[in-house]
Amino acid sequence: MAEQRVFFFGSGKAEGNATMKELLGGKGANLAEMTILGVPVPPGFTIATKVCGEYYKSGGKWPKGLEQEVDKNIAKLEKAMGMKLGDPGKPLLVSVRSGAAASMPGMMDTVLNLGLNDEVIAGIIEKTGNARFAYDIYRRFIDMFGDVVMGCSHEYFEHVIDAAKKKAGVAVDNELSADQLKEVVEQYKEVYKKHVGQMFPQDGKKQLTHAINAVFGSWNSERAIKYRQLNKITGLLGTAVNVQAMVFGNMGEDCGTGVCFTRNPSTGKKEFYGEFLMNAQGEDVVAGIRTPIELKKLNKVMPKAYSQLTKLMTRLEKHYKDMQDMEFTIQNEVLYILQTRNGKRTAEAAVKVAVDMVGERLIPKKEAVMRVAPEQLDHLLHPSFDPKAKRDIIAKGLPASPGAAVGQIVFNAEAAEEWKKKGKKVILVRIETSPEDIGGMDAAEGILTARGGMTSHAAVVARGMGKCCVAGVSALDINYSTKKLTLGKLTLKEGDWISLDGSLGEVMKGQLATVEPTLSGDFGKFMKICDQVRKLGVRTNADTPEDAKRARDFGAEGIGLTRTEHMFFEGERIWAVRQMILAADDYAAMLKKIETAQDNKEVKEIEKEYASARKDFEGSLKTLLPYQRSDFEGIFTAMAGLPVTIRLLDPPLHEFLPQDAANQAEMAKRLGVKPAVVKAKVEQLHEFNPMLGHRGCRLTITYPAIARMQARAIIEAAINVQKKGKKVYPEIMVPLVGNVVELKLVKDEIVAEVNAVLKEKKAKMKYMVGTMIEVPRAALTADEVAVEAEFFSFGTNDLTQMTMGFSRDDAGKFLGEYVNKGIYASDPFQQLDQTGVGKLVEIGTKLGRKTRKNLKVGICGEHGGEPSSIDFCHRVGMNYVSCSPFRVPIARLAAAQAAVVNP
Repeated sequence: MAEQRVFFFGSGKAEGNATMKELLGGKGANLAEMTILGVPVPPGFTIATKVCGEYYKSGGKWPKGLEQEVDKNIAKLEKAMGMKLGDPGKPLLVSVRSGAAASMPGMMDTVLNLGLNDEVIAGIIEKTGNARFAYDIYRRFIDMFGDVVMGCSHEYFEHVIDAAKKKAGVAVDNELSADQLKEVVEQYKEVYKKHVGQMFPQDGKKQLTHAINAVFGSWNSERAIKYRQLNKITGLLGTAVNVQAMVFGNMGEDCGTGVCFTRNPSTGKKEFYGEFLMNAQGEDVVAGIRTPIELKKLNKVMPKAYSQLTKLMTRLEKHYKDMQDMEFTIQNEVLYILQTRNGKRTAEAAVKVAVDMVGERLIPKKEAVMRVAPEQLDHLLHPSFDPKAKRDIIAKGLPASPGAAVGQIVFNAEAAEEWKKKGKKVILVRIETSPEDIGGMDAAEGILTARGGMTSHAAVVARGMGKCCVAGVSALDINYSTKKLTLGKLTLKEGDWISLDGSLGEVMKGQLATVEPTLSGDFGKFMKICDQVRKLGVRTNADTPEDAKRARDFGAEGIGLTRTEHMFFEGERIWAVRQMILAADDYAAMLKKIETAQDNKEVKEIEKEYASARKDFEGSLKTLLPYQRSDFEGIFTAMAGLPVTIRLLDPPLHEFLPQDAANQAEMAKRLGVKPAVVKAKVEQLHEFNPMLGHRGCRLTITYPAIARMQARAIIEAAINVQKKGKKVYPEIMVPLVGNVVELKLVKDEIVAEVNAVLKEKKAKMKYMVGTMIEVPRAALTADEVAVEAEFFSFGTNDLTQMTMGFSRDDAGKFLGEYVNKGIYASDPFQQLDQTGVGKLVEIGTKLGRKTRKNLKVGICGEHGGEPSSIDFCHRVGMNYVSCSPFRVPIARLAAAQAAVVNP
């Protein structure tokens, strides 16, 4: 028996259900499920997603047997409706829609009113007596079929309808008379013939075949591919095709259509939310062709339909246990539900809905943490407009997607993408957005449209992306050709600055000041839920007390990485560092001679010979010591009671020296040497590959006094803070170890200095000495390294670089191509390469714990704040991840999700 490819739904029965999303796509599975539940759904059938893959494999041909299955299901549909495709007396009209397993709103193609031809139109007019309705759906069908199926641009048809409205002296389509629409239909046919090269097809079966092919074809359209890339949607078979009997919201004033949400998708508030239009079809609402009406006003227009709709909304939310996004049509006062799906929502709404549904006992906590994408939290943690800033409001529209955006005006998606590549912030300004604008919408800080409502394409996509959007600014007059917009007497051009408040729907001239975010009570409740679920600890990377405090406010449980080298650049201390570097060679030579000295007399002679170098080198370290101690006191105070991991000096010394002649001359003057001396030192320290050069623990082995100074600063600071009654847990981390002997040499210096400080201060202090695992050899010999190291922290930035042979400074030139060609699934510097670099991490962790059972293991590279990498860290059994302060909440959520997926 041949495998079933087409699945019917109708009359309370269905061949599919909600669990079959992979096969039927989200839309098809939900249509089947609602049919079984007894929801008023027009009957139809779904062509499975796997057929899309077969279609592409066969070069755009239908697989054997599909045509017969489609014919069989058309016959079922005709029987269920008591109508027939192409029959003027009882014409069956259908919609043809896409529907992948993952929701991709607006990214693929839809055709409505399919089955219309000249004879059918005559039959509809005779049967209904409503010529206006007949010509309205016919002109819509020719437009949509021509644009979506045959590639005849919608703009050509738009010119005709705009001219007809202008000629008739009306503002919107539904004010055109039957005769005027009949004339539009004839002009549409001419447009179609001119651009397609043939007459508009009159055979309903051929129309259906072409439309199905178009939906399959839209799966690999540029906009759909880009949407999947942006949203990291992978592994899908293709799109399903849903063929469904048409119901009409444009037959008259007792008809309507709309979009509704069971909760507010912007705020998450538990309220019925949406928009509708009377005497309209679905695309009128989402495309912004007419300004929609607020959903609650439907109660006055059609109270019975509104009551039925709200009951269904409540029922479907309880059934799916998530906020629903629904499309409905009312035909002659009879309600039909055309679609339901889990609704796209803003980050704020996602958090509130998850928290509220736990409170309502609709979902458990483990389900709640899966309801918010980690990236969404990022949108809650960035600035909003300063309430004290003066607003030069130039226009008001609908608050389509909350947030604050400041940028320069651009008028098309291509410009938005190009300007962003140049480092510019832009606002994408469009009459209305379409799926083709997806790349520009992603590149823009915010979106501004002249048309569209709260459920328009711009609004839905912006909310899904977490982008600020102001829609439906009717006063906005946009001229794409001159790249200018006009608001009354004000004209702005491409490149001018504007600010958007997506929460209030306001457009401001110029650049408005922003303030740090304040998080809602729901955010705190949600984070608490995440903490109850997760097993992995979350620390932060912080180099200043301010960063440490901010991270702690965001829930960090300690510091996983403090980079001490950043402190060396501040204020006057850079001059001490440079003085030390100038003296470094002679100082190292002195140490080498002392090692081979025969007796104390020779040692004194050597010290005398190098007295100046010793004075400069050790004097510089003495100058730096109080600076470092003060830095660490601030960080220990901010993180009192929590562990703080401090990495010793890591970068090569040349990074502290000026590279240009002017600054070299300034350094020479400041330090009292000739410019040639500075230039010679810069040239001497030059390395062909500094990332693999004289840095990290290698510097310390050459200049142990640096490690001693830093160790002293750390412990003295810890003692000072401890004396104030605060608990301090210092962890000293040695970077770039590749051999356990390196670690032992450096550790011996650290321990000796710490013991000396504790003795001097008559203090006790618990501390740890560990290492960063960033050299592959360290991971492969981690059992040896763990003899000396009390903790491991995987520095995956350098570990990735050394394992994969990529320079992170140069690989960006070609890594995009590697990802596009499928060599790597993603940029390995952004997402951990789990099969390669990850294997070293796993090996290192296992070997280390083989030697030291309770070895503390963490990660402190950029991957520590990336969700898929955090999931890997959870599976490997790490103790914690460490990331930048603003990524801490994201890491807490990702860790909770990892615990749910891999308990």
